[in-house]
Amino acid sequence: MTDARVALVTGARKGIGLEIARFLVARGYRVIGCSREAAGWSDENYEHHRLDVADEGAVRALAVAIRRKHGGLDVAVNNAGIASMNAFFLVPTATVERVMRTNFLGTWIVSREAAKLMRSRGRGRIVNLSSVAVPLNLEGEAAYIASKSAVEALTKSLSFELGTLGITVNAIGPTPILTDLLRGVPQDKIRALVDRQAVKRLGEPRDVLNVLDFLIRPESDFVTGQVIYLGGVGA
Repeated sequence: MTDARVALVTGARKGIGLEIARFLVARGYRVIGCSREAAGWSDENYEHHRLDVADEGAVRALAVAIRRKHGGLDVAVNNAGIASMNAFFLVPTATVERVMRTNFLGTWIVSREAAKLMRSRGRGRIVNLSSVAVPLNLEGEAAYIASKSAVEALTKSLSFELGTLGITVNAIGPTPILTDLLRGVPQDKIRALVDRQAVKRLGEPRDVLNVLDFLIRPESDFVTGQVIYLGGVGA
């Protein structure tokens, strides 16, 4: 068992999740990451678990392991997510179910088990990843937007349920960031999205990390139930 601050990051193998995990390690956290596949990096303060965040049994087993090894949890970042970009009439029901399971149900399960670990410490930070696709109501992303809208509603509801336990719950809605999720999007669509922002550039990992850093600070214990969109979207 360690006295170091402990953080859990889902979807930590690549993209924003990887950047978040490395950022927290650099900030002195003991970081537990998870994804469906093995991690492509290592650090003495990082441990990786292979699991599906929508697998309740696997997440519960991970929570038990965290409690036994670290005694509790300080920060949980629900980053794991998948996208679906297709016309409404062409999206198979199986795809909708898969997107909802990973993006919403996974966030629900991980948040619940994380909150149990935080409750024993009397404090905690849960940060969920949403998207500017929600306020922009992007065409061809109905399943993805529905899942992230559910994550935002969950964020606000949990902020009330967990506030008396010293646990804050917030969400970050990034603009398009050049990760694997974005590589298959046509360039003209990306330019159109950027044009709808107040700050007209692609997002960078540092933009997300900056907001995350603010939300998990001890001084941010009065900030909860917020969805922070980047780039001036929704302003």
